[in-house]
Amino acid sequence: MTSLLQGMSPILAAVLAATAAWAVTALGATTVFLTRDFNRKLFDALMGFAAGIMLAVCFWSLLEPAVQMSGGRVWPALIGLIAGGVVFWSIDKVLPHLHSGFPIEEAEGVKSSLHRSILLVLAITLHNIPEGLAIGVAFGAAASGVPSANLAHALTLAFGVAIQDFPEGLAVALPLRREGTSRLKSFFYGSLSAAVEPVGAAVGAAAVVLVKGMMPYALGFSAGAMLFVIVEELIPESQRGGNTDLATLSTIFGFALMMVLEVTIG
Repeated sequence: MTSLLQGMSPILAAVLAATAAWAVTALGATTVFLTRDFNRKLFDALMGFAAGIMLAVCFWSLLEPAVQMSGGRVWPALIGLIAGGVVFWSIDKVLPHLHSGFPIEEAEGVKSSLHRSILLVLAITLHNIPEGLAIGVAFGAAASGVPSANLAHALTLAFGVAIQDFPEGLAVALPLRREGTSRLKSFFYGSLSAAVEPVGAAVGAAAVVLVKGMMPYALGFSAGAMLFVIVEELIPESQRGGNTDLATLSTIFGFALMMVLEVTIG
């Protein structure tokens, strides 16, 4: 896989990696063909696990390399981190979306008459934008020749994102199926939620390839966007069902797994 991607442009490699992550989201959505039941304990564990992986990605895959690229200076990563958080806070306030398990009255963003299914898709789409950006920035950085960034590191990040994409597809598809939406439509909406990842990957890779000096800022920006999503969305969703200990332990396990992958492979 590594040798195959080495001859590609970083933008194409990033898009392919993000498309593979999108496919895992679709795989999670296929659960609607197997069951209509919504296992709250399993859902909370998976969402906690996804939060843990994303937390580890923020540090090991994004912030630490950003500081290394800046010769140990923290400011570029810090500026990017704050900018990413502020931008996605702004998007969260504007974009109409609804989190799984919440009544339609608790939809966030500007008031909208959009159908519940679309609001659920938009919520998970918000999760996936930072993931696509992170994949793109990692592949763009790997192509730059910076010692702290390499293809193995970018692939590890993409693999971690793909792992936690499975529960995101499930998080849209199963609630819709339980509410009476057809299996095919539930699958379609669950898969659609990650369609933005390849687009984000292309944007992220192109940005750092065209302007190499912005790499640490771009890595920090992706980390800030991810941290906002984790704290604002994923962790509260994993704790909402009352399975707090299970969700918390799953978060720790997800973080530990991604940390091991990054240190041993990336």
